[in-house]
Amino acid sequence: MVGRPSAFVYRDTAEGGLYTGRVAPTGEKLIVDNRRARHDYHLLDRVEAGLVLTGTEVKSLREGRASLQQAYAEVRDGEAWLVGAHISVYEQGNIQNHDPDRDRKLLLHRKELASLAGKVRERGLTLVPTKLYFRNGRAKVELALARGKELRDKRRDLVRREAQRDMERALKSRR
Repeated sequence: MVGRPSAFVYRDTAEGGLYTGRVAPTGEKLIVDNRRARHDYHLLDRVEAGLVLTGTEVKSLREGRASLQQAYAEVRDGEAWLVGAHISVYEQGNIQNHDPDRDRKLLLHRKELASLAGKVRERGLTLVPTKLYFRNGRAKVELALARGKELRDKRRDLVRREAQRDMERALKSRR
């Protein structure tokens, strides 16, 4: 099978012929990591959701051209939506290119959606996207139930990180 593209599978069929067919890529490829969310929020539960995208949006994501800095998720009329996520316009696209800042529908199981909507409504939590990635060729977003940090919490975390760094530095110098 030398010289054949790896995106195809080659196997013998029952009739003895060779079958060639496309295979979805396996594994996970990170596109965007929302580090700002870890800084601004206490992240509680996490859930994975699918994204409804157009073709040019998928191509832009494959190039890594997206941002989750201002993004959040909300539940409207029994559906989850990703609001404020920016997926850049595809460079080789035509006049039918997508709107970079449109709201995108999230795909969740009905029970997951009801649970998240209840927690957001009752406890005053927010749904924040933490990661955008491809899993087995499908675009996925990791959502986290989050509670906003106050300024003193952010300062406390900063002091804790610096202390941890100093300890690691001291241990490393002893070796």
